[in-house]
Amino acid sequence: MRSRFQPFNTLRNQIFIGFILVMLIMMSVAGAFIYLNVSHLLKDSAERHIGQTAVQASGRLDALIGQMDSLTEQVANHPSVQHILLEERNGSQVTFEQRQSLLQVMHSYQAYMPSVGSLELYTAEGKMLFPIREGSLEDRIGQADIREANQMKGRLVWIGIDPEDPRSLLAIRQVSLVDRWFSRGGYLITRMERSYFGLNGAPATNEEANETMLLIDRRGQLLSGEPMDRTNLLDILHSKTQTVHIGEREYVKAVQQSERTGWSLLILIPVSVVTDGITVLRTTLIISASLGAVLFLFMSFMLSTLITRPIGQLIQAMRRSREGALVLNPEPAAAVELRELNAEYNTMIVDINDLIRVICEKEALQSQTELKALQAQINPHFLFNTLDAFNWSLQEKGEEELAGLMVSMSRLFRYVIEPAHHDSWVTLGEEMAQVRRYLELMEMRLGERLSWQIHMPSEAARIPLPKLLIQPILENAILHGVENRIGNGRVEIRVTPSERLGWTKIEVTDNGPGMTEEGLAAVRTALMEGAACQSKGTGMGLVNVQRRLALYYDSAAYRTDGVLIHSAVQEGTVVTFEIPDEYGGR
Repeated sequence: MRSRFQPFNTLRNQIFIGFILVMLIMMSVAGAFIYLNVSHLLKDSAERHIGQTAVQASGRLDALIGQMDSLTEQVANHPSVQHILLEERNGSQVTFEQRQSLLQVMHSYQAYMPSVGSLELYTAEGKMLFPIREGSLEDRIGQADIREANQMKGRLVWIGIDPEDPRSLLAIRQVSLVDRWFSRGGYLITRMERSYFGLNGAPATNEEANETMLLIDRRGQLLSGEPMDRTNLLDILHSKTQTVHIGEREYVKAVQQSERTGWSLLILIPVSVVTDGITVLRTTLIISASLGAVLFLFMSFMLSTLITRPIGQLIQAMRRSREGALVLNPEPAAAVELRELNAEYNTMIVDINDLIRVICEKEALQSQTELKALQAQINPHFLFNTLDAFNWSLQEKGEEELAGLMVSMSRLFRYVIEPAHHDSWVTLGEEMAQVRRYLELMEMRLGERLSWQIHMPSEAARIPLPKLLIQPILENAILHGVENRIGNGRVEIRVTPSERLGWTKIEVTDNGPGMTEEGLAAVRTALMEGAACQSKGTGMGLVNVQRRLALYYDSAAYRTDGVLIHSAVQEGTVVTFEIPDEYGGR
């Protein structure tokens, strides 16, 4: 079965089938993605719309509540009301004429705001003063509302629906006596029509916009808006989801709560209204996908042909190359990329022929190179053996000081010319031991002209660094500092923790003649540009140190400011660089 379909397993067919599968997957994913995201976008747009509507309606509600709060405050602070309640509080009996005088006061405020149905005034003990009839505050409202009014200390408390008139709403305010240290003097109850909170001056349900606006108190009672059968408004308010189900319909909701009253403004819009455009979107996506599929199939067939034909020609050229020498493919390709592929193949053939020639030349020289390498290994061993012979000879003659010098020189040379296959990383302690040996030799050569000190904490001895990183700087300090100075010279090497966490600073200081500003600028320019700068002995200068820092630690900063130099005439020279505490190792 597999061999039957083998002739059809060509690159052209694979590209064609692959393009078709990719097209089907991408169009399915893109269609589903667009459909779902547009649906969510429409729903989010509706949510933002009703959210803005809720904020605007809440603002109007707060404005109406503010007007009522201001009105009741003026009534409570009216001189006549204050005087009557103060006499009542002082134990005097309020006369009928005094109670009747309140009629004109109350009517003047009701005329200012016609939506106020009535104003009722009670004493601190709950006895009704106005209107002129028998009644008590406890019979009018519940004890819980009275306690809340006392706790609010004169601020307006919204009770809700009037038990005696479902078409009205009640609010209560404790009247504070100004002349009696704002103590409780009585209570003022305001009754207003529910239409006062019509909010938009129209029915609470906007049929054209399919929006339902409801005003609900803290107990879940509907204060304004069309009632919804068999619906628990508290469950809708406390629902954590943005969409709710009421009956058989799904709504998008927005809730805005008033801080003054504790009432909630609920706005509902049917989800079906939001998703009316989904059907049109679905049809458009299906038609677009069908047209796109036809065009994609045609373009896939043409593209696979354009790709595979030049590749077949290139394969033929490679087959011819297997039969003999590598040959170029003269066949040009139609597309720019395939022409470049053909040109790269021809370039590769030329490069391979050149590489074959170079490899043949290298193999001819390989034996000579290995022979020279074996001869080069003899010289260090001859040098070490000769120095050891001098050491034993001097010890036998009692020249202990010169024998120690031979040992130091032997160790110094062995450290410097150690074979290349040995690790190029050492610890800072090992490097400082090498530096100490070098300074001892220089001290024997220069005598009293050279004094030196090494300051290094014991914990820094384990820090890894490349070998021979400090000695080129030290050689410069002796060559250009100590030897050019008239009188005694001093060299100091100091290892201290860097200001950067996890780094160590190494500083080499000499008290030589220093450098002029021009000379210092020339050295810094050489370090920045990588110019050649050599020192005695090893032939490695400051540029070499800076290049090795950048190479071993792979830091771009070392290429410009790895080695820092500070110098002034007759003040000496200080060379500083920093290395990380944890890097490499042996």
